[in-house]
Amino acid sequence: MDLLNRTNYKINKDYRFKILQFGEGNFLRAFVDWMIHQMNRELDMQNGVVVVQPLDKGMVDMLKKQDHLYHVILQGIKDGIPVEEKELVDCIIDSVNPYSDYDLYKQYFLHPDLELIVSNTTEAGISRVDNEDIHAAPPTSFPGKVCQLLYQRYLHFKGDTGKALDFICCELIDKNAKILKKIVLELAVSNKLEDDFIAWVNNYCTFCSSLVDRIVPGFPRDNIKEIQQELGYADNLVVMGEYFHLWAIEAPRHVREKYPFDKAGLNVVWLEDMTKFRDKKVRILNGSHTALVPVGLLSGYETVKEAFDDKDISKFINGMVETEVIPNIEGGNEELKQFAAEILERFYNPYIRHFLKDISLNSLSKWMTRDYPSLLDFYESKAKVPEKLTFSLAALLILYRGDYNGIEFDINDNAKHVAFIQDAWKNKESYISLTSNILSNQQIWNADLTAIHGLTESVADNIKDIITNGIKTALVKLI
Repeated sequence: MDLLNRTNYKINKDYRFKILQFGEGNFLRAFVDWMIHQMNRELDMQNGVVVVQPLDKGMVDMLKKQDHLYHVILQGIKDGIPVEEKELVDCIIDSVNPYSDYDLYKQYFLHPDLELIVSNTTEAGISRVDNEDIHAAPPTSFPGKVCQLLYQRYLHFKGDTGKALDFICCELIDKNAKILKKIVLELAVSNKLEDDFIAWVNNYCTFCSSLVDRIVPGFPRDNIKEIQQELGYADNLVVMGEYFHLWAIEAPRHVREKYPFDKAGLNVVWLEDMTKFRDKKVRILNGSHTALVPVGLLSGYETVKEAFDDKDISKFINGMVETEVIPNIEGGNEELKQFAAEILERFYNPYIRHFLKDISLNSLSKWMTRDYPSLLDFYESKAKVPEKLTFSLAALLILYRGDYNGIEFDINDNAKHVAFIQDAWKNKESYISLTSNILSNQQIWNADLTAIHGLTESVADNIKDIITNGIKTALVKLI
């Protein structure tokens, strides 16, 4: 079988380089690049993407082998009918690893046609590295890379305002682009860059926060041979995703006009302020996923659907959303319940094998981003901790021990934080001391969670119950 590439596929579309994308993983390729491809096709546009590998190890070599072609396969329910769509995405024109080919990377960020930078460097990606040198080749952090490329671009084009850039950030943190801009400007000051450059960034570069929504299980390992036979090519970059998609973007008019995704029939919502919209989506959908992961894994399930098919787990998640999440979200109660019903219905998608272990990546920061705000609001309004969100936190701490009930778990998170939690388990004197030790670590949580009255005791009780009686018994007792 021929390898998928532009020679074998005989594709010769001529795209113009306009977009630099930080991130080469499954999500961006099945979401942003798929949308750019759709916009190119539906509106006869020529937006070409160059992908930058944000870390020194990644997928650039695999992309190059296939001339940056790959298929996106979407499965789900449309108007009550099962659907499956296969799409060859061809808008990526090149990719570069800045750690091994810095000169090529520099050529791209200084290219006169570059207009837009899109990123998804994970929730930990938009963070500052102390004493970072933005003149390194390349800088370590994503904000460091952005500060460098903007400064080099400012110098190269002698402050031409027409060469300033637009940014759309997809990292799942609140006000992602605003935080990126803040760190970039801090780096400019700490590296003693010119005031005129700082003014150029402030006045002419546009940082657009966004919120993304599409479940992307990624590469279909289990049936890739059958899929490749059906496609007729050896595509080693196939990405599976759900049919549903939503992209909410805070952006001024000039960005909306240059990239009219919505006019291509895509579910892109342009907003002046997405605070309320984000709160609703992150707390209900992402908060449910994050709460589900440890409970599902400890119960022995592998996928979201398998876990949600368990009536006790589905009752637990639905009850959590209805009683502990929705009451603290601004908006009409019935409207929020309808939104939640539509969101949670997607968990039953029979076509998507959304592995819990994949969602478990960086669960500590995810729990703080997605579930902690609901817990804190509930506590402040009710003067007590919420039972179900607290149970999910207890299950998470057990999961991070690395084993439970004969099941071993490969924890993929900040190595220092994982080591701290696992050492706390090894040196446990009591469940209350264990819980207090972990929840008081502000390096993990960016807060002292023991300050929330009753949380330590409730988490410790749940941990003891799960360890002593089993996750299923403890869950039934809770619901």
